[in-house]
Amino acid sequence: CANSSIEHFDYQRPDEYRLQLELEQLSLPSHCTKTCYESEHFLLPYPEIEKTFTANKAVRMENFYRKMRKRFDVLMEGDQPRGDRWNFDDENRQPPPKTGHDRWPVPALYELDEVDEQVLAAVQSHCFGKLPVGQWATTREGALERLQFFIKRVLPVFGEHEDAMLKSNWHLAHSLLSPYLNNGLLLPSEVVEAAQSAFLAGKVPLNSAEGFIRQIIGWREYIWNCYWQWMPDYAHMNALSADVDLSPMFTDPSKTSMACMKSVLSGVNERAYSHHIERLMVLGNFALIAGINPQQLTRWMWNSYIDAAEWVMVPNVIGMSQYADGGMLATKPYASGGAYIDRMSDHCKGCVYDRKKRTGDDACPFTVLYWDFFLRHQERFVKNPRVARQVRAAQQLQDRDELQVVAVAMIKKLNKGAL
Repeated sequence: CANSSIEHFDYQRPDEYRLQLELEQLSLPSHCTKTCYESEHFLLPYPEIEKTFTANKAVRMENFYRKMRKRFDVLMEGDQPRGDRWNFDDENRQPPPKTGHDRWPVPALYELDEVDEQVLAAVQSHCFGKLPVGQWATTREGALERLQFFIKRVLPVFGEHEDAMLKSNWHLAHSLLSPYLNNGLLLPSEVVEAAQSAFLAGKVPLNSAEGFIRQIIGWREYIWNCYWQWMPDYAHMNALSADVDLSPMFTDPSKTSMACMKSVLSGVNERAYSHHIERLMVLGNFALIAGINPQQLTRWMWNSYIDAAEWVMVPNVIGMSQYADGGMLATKPYASGGAYIDRMSDHCKGCVYDRKKRTGDDACPFTVLYWDFFLRHQERFVKNPRVARQVRAAQQLQDRDELQVVAVAMIKKLNKGAL
């Protein structure tokens, strides 16, 4: 390359650290000029990341999100948020409804074209999971169609059950737009504008518009900023010394009898997708309390999801999901037992495990490993005000010795693909 006749080398800033490093170290002729253009894949310009985080290394998402709302004048009235509230979380965390599971529009299939078929033929021998059947659009035109479908038919009912999980409905009211945002077929500016316009036109309630927009200009932008601020060391962090190997169930859902894990993993196997609560509070939660190695989980997520990219998976897994950064991103570990799964989903009914039991052959792995997690890490988390209460509760369990024996046996079963 250094001996070539190239006079100008222009490139768009890549979204991932590895590619940026390669481009910065690229050997070019002395007469060649190199220009980096900022990406449109994010709203906050890359040069502003360092000053955004340097002033306060513990910048939290909520504060970041409010600044983004003000800066880009999204859902604002002057300098105040629409509805006099910054977020509507308390309205958007309802458990799944007992009936009416067909209330959410079913996303249409995208017809695979010749290019799609050629790509499938070239890569399928190197992949696992079921072959795509048109679940995901692969063109700009198709992505725009998906955006309009979401804004018109799905966004109006997005808010209420944002955190719910159903084995009979994989999509609920989620946008399913993350693949198109992450590969550049959609830009965050046009997605946010479409959602805000629908609200201003009276077609979407505020709690739905705000909840969705927060995912774009709040969490997505925040995660991207954290990634660039903390890489490359961040990807290798393992503050809890989690060393359990990734279970066979992650690539073969038949290797578990846990109804919730089997359901979510089967969805990933079929569609390369699960929504954010399934990722965090089922898959991520289980990996956390079981002590699964965070780098192995990151690689699996990166290999398995349609919207995967290093900038997405590293901070979401290392920080938000696995607390492997020791609290740089999240203020507490997102650990929960079977009670949470039961409250927010319909997975527990009919499961071979009893979410109320901590001991015995039918004790729920989520419940057992949840308490075992806080006992294993009690010295660290008893000092954390957000989870100290759970630690003290674990310390006071009368059956805690037996519970820990059951936990060890469960991890052995997990490694064998027999849990």
